[in-house]
Amino acid sequence: MSTTLHPISPLRQRMLDDMRMRKFGEKTQLDYVRAVRKFTQYLGRSPDTASIDDLRNYQLYLVDHGTSPYTLNSTISGLKFFFGVTLDRPEVMAKMQPVHLPRKLPVILSPDEVKRLIAAAGNLKHQTALALAYATGLRVSEVVSLKVGDIDSQRMTLRVEQGKGQKDRYAMLSPVLLERLRLWWRVARAQGKMLDGGWLFPGQNPVRHLSARQLDRAIHAAADEAGIEKRISMHSLRHAFATHLLEQKVDIRLIQVLLGHKKLDYLPHRTMSRADLTP
Repeated sequence: MSTTLHPISPLRQRMLDDMRMRKFGEKTQLDYVRAVRKFTQYLGRSPDTASIDDLRNYQLYLVDHGTSPYTLNSTISGLKFFFGVTLDRPEVMAKMQPVHLPRKLPVILSPDEVKRLIAAAGNLKHQTALALAYATGLRVSEVVSLKVGDIDSQRMTLRVEQGKGQKDRYAMLSPVLLERLRLWWRVARAQGKMLDGGWLFPGQNPVRHLSARQLDRAIHAAADEAGIEKRISMHSLRHAFATHLLEQKVDIRLIQVLLGHKKLDYLPHRTMSRADLTP
């Protein structure tokens, strides 16, 4: 049985090269290519023939079909890159306008709910990954990208390489979390699931790391098992990390540093002393 491979068009390859030159993340590249592909399907012809009105009408089409503000802005960003960089025709985007994103307060888990959630995770790998996300405030993409060598038990830190914004930083490592990680390492090594110097949370094939999507499915399954009805995601653990530290009277500026943020819009400002947080 033969497999038919669909060659990448020169136009798409050029766009991929343009993004690769700028070291765009994998998710950004996928989102931008998807935006152009969907526009091409709507247009019914090659996207490089599009006019200003074609793009304006496409935004109206998306709005009329109930596209969310977040998806709409992501689509506009992808098309803006394609026309502005790859085609060098930024003028055709003149009538496409990003929309205001509604500001919503995040769902916050209580400390007890976090403990129940972690305990209800399906296996030790998922329990450890969820505990790490909560105890450090790392983004899910940062959690799954950690390697064993990123753990510094002497300095009690985790090295986060090329996080959001292509920045390196350090996250705090509590004694309780360190013991969790050591337990997971011993079990994973005994089962042959972790390679020397490999991913801290390997996938089924240890050459690849656990995906963000797999971990997000794991937290939803854990929430169901724990009877938590709040609508949560992996990012909810990041919000819980920041909120619980604030409730423990940690200086807001320290929380900002730990999160790798310049500002925290959803938290009230306080200036207090430092405390340690462990799952």
